[in-house]
Amino acid sequence: MRLRATLTALAGVLCIAAASDPAERLPDPGQEAKARAIFRDVRCLVCQNESIDDSEAELAHDLRQIVREQVKAGKSEAEIKRFLTDRYGEFVLLTPSFSLGNLALWGGPFAVVLLGGTLLLLRLRNRTTETELDPEEAARVQRLVKDETP
Repeated sequence: MRLRATLTALAGVLCIAAASDPAERLPDPGQEAKARAIFRDVRCLVCQNESIDDSEAELAHDLRQIVREQVKAGKSEAEIKRFLTDRYGEFVLLTPSFSLGNLALWGGPFAVVLLGGTLLLLRLRNRTTETELDPEEAARVQRLVKDETP
């Protein structure tokens, strides 16, 4: 019984989310599905941690309209994303494209940790555990030991 109530509530929430803007939907279900798939990969520039599909911000609404217009015009997903990145920068994509700049941003911290670990291991390996006393230090230790014995 509890499972049925949970599933019913989940279905209701999904219906509300899917019907959030019925007047703006594209008449062709295939085009609307394509637009919604793109929505999930485009960042809301106001919220910054949400996709435009989840955001209620005005700018997210405007971006949804732009995407729908371009889908309606027959543009591909790559063309639409290129248009958005040309206009707003690569930050607009939740999953940025692979490039050398992004590789440096993502790989840089790992490289620094690896370099630091390597340097630490080299320092620990070269560290000597026992050191020889020079004759002057040995004589001083002997004097201290003689002074302490009763």
